[in-house]
Amino acid sequence: MTAIGAQTQRLLGPKRPHRSFFESFIRTLIIMCTALAVVLSSVSICDGHWLLMEDRLFGLWYFCTISNHSGPHCLRDLNQAHVPGLAVGMGLARTVAAMAVVAAIFGLELLIVSQVCEDVRSRRKWAIGSYLLLVAFALSSGGLLTFIILLKSQITFMGFTLMFWCGFTASFLFFLNATSGLHINSLTQPWDQLRKV
Repeated sequence: MTAIGAQTQRLLGPKRPHRSFFESFIRTLIIMCTALAVVLSSVSICDGHWLLMEDRLFGLWYFCTISNHSGPHCLRDLNQAHVPGLAVGMGLARTVAAMAVVAAIFGLELLIVSQVCEDVRSRRKWAIGSYLLLVAFALSSGGLLTFIILLKSQITFMGFTLMFWCGFTASFLFFLNATSGLHINSLTQPWDQLRKV
């Protein structure tokens, strides 16, 4: 090899080893499921109607009464529901659930960036993104539990609406994707270790 060829080889440096198809597929699947969880959680919070109890509909934003002769009559003043602490508790539940979505969006962004812009920091970005999904899981679960505790006297299993189950599924997916992301990161070898081999 000529001197110019050797210098060129040194300047270009070692090429990043290619990932296996299985690892790329799993990481893509985690990103897709996280995006789905963000959408489910956002829809669940924006709609906010989580519990139907006879002629009353409880939500994060409104309390509604339903009659057969007219549509639902909704009030933003949650004190009208005559449930102690409901207005303050729902404010807390809304805030925590919204923060869960924010944390999940930042986590999803880091997961995507770690795959699109692969460099020596990709693994760290992936790990931080996965930890943010764990934070999103904790916050989302906190919002769901706050709602359940506030309305424990009104709750029946069949009373939960589709929007509540969307929030529940999103919370589960945040946990599943976070633990899967951390696990696959621990199974794969860092690039700088492969470069030294």
